[in-house]
Amino acid sequence: MQASPLKRSWLASLAGLSSLFFLLPAHAGELDGNSQAVMLQGFHWESHESPSWWNVVNTQAADIATSGFTMVWLPPSSDAASVEGYLPRQLYVQTSTYGTEAQLKSAIGALHTRGVKALADVVINHRVGTSNWADFTNPTWGSNAVCAGDEWAGATGNPDTGDGYGAARDLDHTQGFVQSDISTWMNWLKSSIGYDGWRYDYVKGYAGSFVGTYNTNTVPYFSVGEVWTDLNLANPDPHRQLIVDWIDATSGKSAAFDFTTKGILQQAVQYNEFWRLKDSQGKPSGVIGWWPAKSVTFIDNHDTGPSPGGSGGQNHWPFPIDKVMQGYAYILTHPGVPTVYWPHFFDWGHRDAIRALINVRKSQGLTSTSTVSIQVADSSNYAAIIDGKVAMKIGPGSWSPGSGWTLATSGTGYSVWTKSSPPPSGKVRTVIYIYKQTQPGQDIFIRGGHDQTLVNAGYYPSISEPISYLNTLNTTTAGVKAGDTSLDWSSDSALDWTCNAWPSEWGTAKYYTVDGYGQDSENTRGLHWWKFDVEMDGQQGDWFEFKAFLRNSDGSTQWENDITQASAPYSTINHWGRKGYVTFVTFGQSQADFVALP
Repeated sequence: MQASPLKRSWLASLAGLSSLFFLLPAHAGELDGNSQAVMLQGFHWESHESPSWWNVVNTQAADIATSGFTMVWLPPSSDAASVEGYLPRQLYVQTSTYGTEAQLKSAIGALHTRGVKALADVVINHRVGTSNWADFTNPTWGSNAVCAGDEWAGATGNPDTGDGYGAARDLDHTQGFVQSDISTWMNWLKSSIGYDGWRYDYVKGYAGSFVGTYNTNTVPYFSVGEVWTDLNLANPDPHRQLIVDWIDATSGKSAAFDFTTKGILQQAVQYNEFWRLKDSQGKPSGVIGWWPAKSVTFIDNHDTGPSPGGSGGQNHWPFPIDKVMQGYAYILTHPGVPTVYWPHFFDWGHRDAIRALINVRKSQGLTSTSTVSIQVADSSNYAAIIDGKVAMKIGPGSWSPGSGWTLATSGTGYSVWTKSSPPPSGKVRTVIYIYKQTQPGQDIFIRGGHDQTLVNAGYYPSISEPISYLNTLNTTTAGVKAGDTSLDWSSDSALDWTCNAWPSEWGTAKYYTVDGYGQDSENTRGLHWWKFDVEMDGQQGDWFEFKAFLRNSDGSTQWENDITQASAPYSTINHWGRKGYVTFVTFGQSQADFVALP
């Protein structure tokens, strides 16, 4: 029986009738909420070639955070028989081809410092022996851990609850000791290594109910399963129904990758078949049209797409190379939890364009359950309005949302607009967060306003920007603030150190609202985010420049290098901030992102 949108499958025994499967519409249920999460796949198929991939992730942690990513999915970190990690051997050994356990912990720590969560790639469908077919150690299991019918003739477990996997031994998840040992190991990954959640590999190899069990036992921050099966483009509904059924089998405790959306989207952009993106009910035609809160959208991953280095990656089902940004314009404006592939962001030159789309998603408050109103879906365009405040178009044809909209970002084959509204005038609250890891006795200051050349050209009325501090509680910076009434290039403006959670080992917690520094409810990114919190004259959205420097306790200073910020109205050597927004930057780095203040 074909299900109708939104769908979940249930097993019922009706009085007087035989047991049968039937489908019912979804209820609101236990959703992940209106999540603003954006995930980065933190590796590709050839990442193991790096001397230490964990060090690469560590180095990029600041960029990952300031770009707006909230989660990073890392490659399998256990000892394995394959260099990529997908033939796990000794689960508790966390030194692998990606680097040492210490380097892994350091990379996760760097992400955590910046408020980014780390997901482990959990490969538990199968396992290989330490030296032969099934001599499992660390943890040690016997032949009854292997499903009956496995390629290994010595298997004595119960029948497999999913598809077989020929390259390794299929694990019998019906065994209590297997469930217990896997749960214990996963909790150890959280407590000892620092992982926050899970990406479940090859989940079609065992019943989805076991993922529900493991999530119950480990309480992950987030989890997502890989349900990858063949897609029939002539009738994609059974494909997305299968993914929805798997989510339902976990009791809604895990999200799943939206392979349906990937397949339909790449077909649409490659052959101008944009009509495929609208189903018979007028909804998006992937899993995001049925159960968006549990859908994780993506363009490519380590299996489907290419990778830099080595043999070029797997390329099993690649997204059209010249249409990648059209794909991101779709998933980063639509519901679901969007995922960005590492090479697209760091290696293909799409970093700034993807950042701009993430910024629109964050600043406009789009979420995993945003509402999509499809405007056009034909042979030249797909256009939609999301939550009534973001409009987007992909395809070669012409389309515009009309008056009352402002173009936010665009590129070859795509455009994204935000709703125009008259900005309030007068005093506008404005916040800057600057990430800089510091030591006691070090402080961060800024100078700014506008470049004299731009003032002379008539773009701005004056060099300085009048300010009024909204936080004067910090005794360390109170003296500077008392005499500072403008952001200008000749005097210092003070920032206050903040964190999202005060470390317990530091003793009595300090709070921004009480002490003027310390734990700050508006800081969601971690330790060492220095905050400038003021009112400025002007209108919401007005631009201004600034540059930061560090002052040591002995009075010596360290200025930032010149900045080349992409998301700015003009080219200068300084950061750009926006009135009425929270501006996030990293000391000495050019990227910035903005979140509108209410």
